[in-house]
This record gives sequence, structure tokens and C-alpha cells, in this order.
Amino acid sequence: MLTTVLAVSALHPMRQADRPVVVTADRLYVTPERVLSPGSILIRGGKIEAVGETVDVPSDAVKVRAAVATAGLIDARTTVGLSGILNSPGHDQDQLDQSEVMQPQLRALDAFNAQEALVKYVRGHGVTTVNTGHGPGALVSGQTFLVKTHGRSADQDLVRVTSAVVANLGGEAGSRPGTRAKQVSVLRAELTRVKGLKTIEKSDLKSLAWRNVLDRKTPLIVHADRAQDIASALRLQREFGFQLWLEGGAELPLVMDDVVTAKIPVLLHPTMQRTYGDTASLSFETAAKLHSASVRFAFTTGFEGYVPKIRVLLFEAQTAVANGLPEAAALRALTVEPASILGLSERIGTLERGKQGDVALFDGDPFEYTSHCVGTVIDGIVYDAGKQ
Repeated sequence: MLTTVLAVSALHPMRQADRPVVVTADRLYVTPERVLSPGSILIRGGKIEAVGETVDVPSDAVKVRAAVATAGLIDARTTVGLSGILNSPGHDQDQLDQSEVMQPQLRALDAFNAQEALVKYVRGHGVTTVNTGHGPGALVSGQTFLVKTHGRSADQDLVRVTSAVVANLGGEAGSRPGTRAKQVSVLRAELTRVKGLKTIEKSDLKSLAWRNVLDRKTPLIVHADRAQDIASALRLQREFGFQLWLEGGAELPLVMDDVVTAKIPVLLHPTMQRTYGDTASLSFETAAKLHSASVRFAFTTGFEGYVPKIRVLLFEAQTAVANGLPEAAALRALTVEPASILGLSERIGTLERGKQGDVALFDGDPFEYTSHCVGTVIDGIVYDAGKQ
């Protein structure tokens, strides 16, 4: 019988930050494939110091107990902190600036509001790290960055200043520059221009952003749902050799062989995303098909135009499990795979010794709809999902 309570010392998170933490669970997922029943981890100084069926418990430890514990969930693509819970343009909607068609220099860090209620909201559902930033609606809308979900400040919670530049094709690009051929033509012209530059002035932020993409220092996220747009993204990647992360992918099954050949990781559309326009062919089974084809993919919450703006990452994975994706693969796509794609494997994604102390705590099987996230641990700081 699984334990269904979370017991946490009655301390404010910030006041217990320097104390060791011991997490004990009836089922502890060290990795998606390695499960301890029961299992415990000791976190000291923000990092995992020991893992086992039992661990030594320091006298001053903050003790946490839950039915199930996994590595903290990672949202591989979202707009949380730039888009806000009130859905009020001019107030909490900074994920899109339409003054220009292409703005690769816009930093998500400069727009992120760590105090936004949605940050606490996603943390309450087990998400400890997000790749968040500018959303759809422009050909190149800006950048993403990596941040923990403590909710303190962008600088305090920062993981990486720039994780990617975001481009959008098809309907996701908005009304300008027009047709699909025009969209790709404008992108190709800009990449060709910057490729030909011998030197770039420090004040030319746009060209510097593109140079980092061309030099493979910064990945280019291309949001493409239609098969023809996915093909265009792959074509551009072959032409210019940049590091491509494919986002969306509603019609991925139609071009699966090409994606397999290109070995491109996929930031998969939310499983339950609404089906209209470019996503009319979206399927609940896409995650299972990607798994069967051995394509690396991670779950995302993306961007939604309605309140509360952010989907629940775990719910998207649950639906994929209900439609053919093995549970271990689903947990990998919430932890190990996004950590790998985002270049964070040495820091997060599993509960192994030496990793950062990021843990999601549940009162039952995470892939059952009747289960709840009862708390999170981020860098060894404990947050009760019900008392944040």
C-alpha cells in the first residue's frame, strides 16, 4: 500500500535552504528504469549525496516522505513567466512582440517574471526546470532560456541565459511575412547574409544571435506542425548545418523517416492540444510512434491563448501513456530526455548521486489521473504543493 502523505518540517522554504534533506518514498525512481521500493535520497548543499533503500539521516535534516518520488519534471518548451495567468495584454503577456518579423536578439531572461503565479502553478505540478521564452506569432519571435521554478528572481533561479532562438513556420508564424515560401525565403536570406559577414559589431545584436546559431553555439527551435513545414525546417538545417530542435510536429508521422534520418530531437506538441488549422491532424498516439521509431523527444506545454495559459505537463504525458506510450518512456520524456536535449544531463534528469536535488513527490502512481503532486524539492529546498 502506497503512502499518501507528504511530511515536511514546518519551515518556510528559504529558512530551511541550508539544511540537509532526506526524501523517502515507497517507490523511488532513481532513473525511469531503476526503481527502489522503498528508497531514500540524501540532499546536502543542493546536491544528491546518497541514494539507496536507506540512507543515513542527519539529526538536523528536513524529512520528506511521499508515496512516489521521481526526478523533478522538465518542461522542454513553454512560455511560463513571459505569459501570465491573467491573460492581459500589456500586463502579463510578454511572450510575443510583433513590431518586427524577426527578432532573434530578444532575451527571455529580460522578460521573465519569477513572481508570476504560473511559475508557482507549474512547480505545484512537479515541474522544477523550464525551457521558457518567446512564443509563436512571428517568424522569429526571440529566445528561450533555462530557469528553475523557485519563483525568487530570474537571476537567482537562472540556469542558462540563452538556450535557443525560436522560429515559427506555417500558421505559427503569424500573418507576416505571408506564404510559406516567403517565410522560408526570408529565413534563408537572413542566414545567408550573416554567414557571409567577416566581422559583426557588438551592437548588431541580431547578427550576433544568428552567428551563434550558425556556429552551433545556440540551437534553433523551429515550430512546425504541417508535414511541408517540417520538411522545410529539415531542408534549412541541411543547408546551413545549425543545431535544430523541432517543436510541435502534429504531422510528424507523415515524415517520420526523414526525422529519423536527420536525427533531430523533437519538442513534442502537448498531447491534448486543440486540433484546428495546422494541428488538425494531431494525434494522441504521436508520442508512442516517436518512441517506436527511436526518435528522441520531450514533452512540452507550449503556449495557449486562453487562461491559465499553461497546460499541466504531467497530464500531457498521462494521455500519451493511455495511448500506447510505455510508462518508462513517458517518464524519460519528462526527465532524462529533456535534460539531454537541453544539455543538462550532468546536472538534472535523474536522482543519481552528484545531481542537483530536484525531486517531484506524488501520493500515487504519477500516470494515474487520481494521483496528485504533493510537493517538489528544488536544489534541496522543499516546497509543499498545497502550501506554496
